[in-house]
Amino acid sequence: MDHQELINNCQKLLIDSGISQKRAEIAAIEKASEQENFWQMEDAQNKMQVLSALQKEVKSLEKIEQLSSDLQAALDLELAEEAAKISKDLEKVFKEAELKQYLSGKYDRSHAILSIHSGQGGTEAMDWAEMIKRMYQRYFERKAWKYRFVGETRGEDAGIKEAIFEIEENYAYGYLKGEQGTHRLVRQSPFNADNLRQTSFALVEVLPILDQQNDLEIKDGDLEWNFTRAGGAGGQSVNKTNSAVELTHLPSQITVKCREERSQIQNRERALKMLKAKLAKIEEEKFESELQTAKGQHQNASWGTQIRNYVLHPYQLVKDTRTQVETSQSAEVLDGDLDQFVLSFIRYGKN
Repeated sequence: MDHQELINNCQKLLIDSGISQKRAEIAAIEKASEQENFWQMEDAQNKMQVLSALQKEVKSLEKIEQLSSDLQAALDLELAEEAAKISKDLEKVFKEAELKQYLSGKYDRSHAILSIHSGQGGTEAMDWAEMIKRMYQRYFERKAWKYRFVGETRGEDAGIKEAIFEIEENYAYGYLKGEQGTHRLVRQSPFNADNLRQTSFALVEVLPILDQQNDLEIKDGDLEWNFTRAGGAGGQSVNKTNSAVELTHLPSQITVKCREERSQIQNRERALKMLKAKLAKIEEEKFESELQTAKGQHQNASWGTQIRNYVLHPYQLVKDTRTQVETSQSAEVLDGDLDQFVLSFIRYGKN
């Protein structure tokens, strides 16, 4: 787009984003936080999280505001070289802010839980699951996102059966929810002497982390708790208390198991958080399904399907089955270069 078109688009974005309202919300929360009894309020922590998120958004929008003004000034003074430099910087931040306009789902602003599960194929699949684990960990690092590696279950010979991350970043769920589904790998087997071509599968699950003020309520009578000893290596390190937790939501029959933390209380809290996330995801999928049906589309390709193929032999190709985005740079993708797929799907999902 040319310089003037970019300025016009930025002005429209600033209006659509409600920057004035966001500034007013920030001022209101800051004023409330000055009250003596603020930290005695039940929602104080949630309000401060909202404040932090709003401040980040406004800072980004103010950068667009300033660069737009600088670009207009450079154009008025006919400083072509300076205008080109400012325009390049402005277009980058504009596209980042524009993308967030697509993330308007109920939980899109939430932090996220991302878990990886090996599929059929034994050791091959468990090795592929570990490759997927590293790919996402590198992606989080490339994005400079704050994340926590919760834990993993190792395979008997190699790889992993399961791994769990918590991403403590605003909009993490909105960015990552399109990664949910089956990831298929085709390669020469490193575990076979004949180097035969092998197909492996791994499942990625992405859940929103609900804040304390979320309106999703679970009745105590709908929960069934079971406690067992978490496994250990034996000897002094074996767990002698019933710290592992299994939580079943009776109406939906969803079961969540938690054994990563040392104490039963911590595992109870994590299990309840996981259960709420799963129920929220079901609620979101139901809404998406109803929306697609209303549009005359009877299948939402983003949920529970094979979403991406990673071919390492006989040629190099990574291809998304929904957006058709593809690249031959498979090594870079497996090293966390996922933005081309993540961002394309965000836009694709709104079409």
